[in-house]
Amino acid sequence: MTGGPLVGITSYLDRAAWGVWEQSAALLPQSYVEALARAGATPVLLPPQAGATGRLLDRLDGLLLSGGPDIDPARYGEAPHPRTGEPHPLRDSWEFGLLDAALERDLPVLGICRGMQLMNVAFGGSLVQHLPDRVGDQVHQPAPATFGTQAVMVRPATRLAGILGRTAKVACYHHQAVDRLGDGLLPSAWSADETVEAVELPGHRFALGVQWHPETDPSDPRLFEAFVTAATATTP
Repeated sequence: MTGGPLVGITSYLDRAAWGVWEQSAALLPQSYVEALARAGATPVLLPPQAGATGRLLDRLDGLLLSGGPDIDPARYGEAPHPRTGEPHPLRDSWEFGLLDAALERDLPVLGICRGMQLMNVAFGGSLVQHLPDRVGDQVHQPAPATFGTQAVMVRPATRLAGILGRTAKVACYHHQAVDRLGDGLLPSAWSADETVEAVELPGHRFALGVQWHPETDPSDPRLFEAFVTAATATTP
């Protein structure tokens, strides 16, 4: 425990094996925990579950929406693409509820990959369900379990520009992306093929989503440090 602000991280709910056991488990790459701890936060895992979002958010100083499986396209009024993954209704419901409760309380929110997509859908946006159909290549997800590296261009005078500057090199792994932008969200970064790589919610203390995976790059802690600084301001 670092003693810093208490930041909840949403987790997977999947079959997993350890020792002699194989059963349903709440899972999260340790890189998320380490990135937050290095930035001065106390990370806590938020496994998918029914209800209790309000009472939980009253005890947290920030919310990190982690990466993971595709959001159910029914959430944005579309039929599933053949390459869209099976829906995870419990996780979807849990995270949409957490996001609503966090924004209601003006808690800092950081969305990573799926987390950014969830933010977009929550504000009425939609997703490109299989990005290679749109951009014509696999640059955003080059191979299974292999992160791609690309440069993103950041919109001037945004919160993200204040953190990263005008450009950044990032690690990405996603086959979906923002299509119709959610109401009130500001796109704040793009890749060379014009895929939206970051969104933010103006007027909120800190509500920022990035399509890439900053937790995989310990050499660049700026995004986590900015998020934890915002979460620190909510700590009594």
